[in-house]
Amino acid sequence: MLKTLLLIISVLGVVSLLIYLITKKYPHKDFSELLARVKLWWGMVFIFILSTFVNPNISIVSLAILSFFSLKEFFSMKKTRKNDRRIFIWAYLAIPIQFYWIFTNWYGMFIVFIPIYIFLFLPLARITAGGTKGFVKSVSMTHWGIMLMVFGLSHLAFYGKMNPEYGPNLLLYLVLLTQLTDVVQYMVSKTFGKRKIIPTANPNVTLEGLITATIITVLVATLLAPHLTPLTLYFGAISGLLIAITSFIGTMNISFVKRDLQVDDNGASISPKESFLSRIDSLSYTAPLFLHFLRYFFDWI
Repeated sequence: MLKTLLLIISVLGVVSLLIYLITKKYPHKDFSELLARVKLWWGMVFIFILSTFVNPNISIVSLAILSFFSLKEFFSMKKTRKNDRRIFIWAYLAIPIQFYWIFTNWYGMFIVFIPIYIFLFLPLARITAGGTKGFVKSVSMTHWGIMLMVFGLSHLAFYGKMNPEYGPNLLLYLVLLTQLTDVVQYMVSKTFGKRKIIPTANPNVTLEGLITATIITVLVATLLAPHLTPLTLYFGAISGLLIAITSFIGTMNISFVKRDLQVDDNGASISPKESFLSRIDSLSYTAPLFLHFLRYFFDWI
């Protein structure tokens, strides 16, 4: 474990240095979003170290805090009415409850609490606030935000609980690959990319960036799998492909959200350096999908 951590920290150091050199070589280009992702990268590794050597519950608390600030940012982007405040309070209360199920390792309640119970009872908060105008939009957007920022991200905390032996390494594997595909995609798109995939939503993502990131992620996932996880080379390659594709979908999804709410990817109203959504957009997709991919094919998680 110690050798693996030292290797990962060394690789992160080299990557961080390369990114620093690239930002100096292209001073006219905006790399603030990339730098924000690298900070998240280091932050996740730091939390992993504390969880491994100090207390495993540190990751649960840290991810609960991350979910709170991500959901708070999402709500701040919405045009809200006074009647929406009560439903927001209920939404925030769902965070400690959801992570409590993780703490107690109750998978059944963890997996249904937000999709079913919050979905069914969240409208009550809006009903008791009175006023029918904007009811559907308020409830649906609130629950959709909880699904992404709380339910999706909370899967990150469940890896260690579901399998104390392999879980922490699988979590580290997931985060590294997700951030790797994001960074490579961003760097290639910014420096060499020509053909933008969806320029109206996110002009920072190109076809060249997506293809390069997917290839590199699959290769790295395949190489790391036998050393960091119990996965074979075959499943390592599939995992890399799954993470690369779902990371792209997550990034595009949040980009559409920000565009729809009139917040562009260059930070028209929220700076990428301060934006939690720009840092966790891909993880909100890769975390749950990778976990359920593992649960479908393997009985050790």
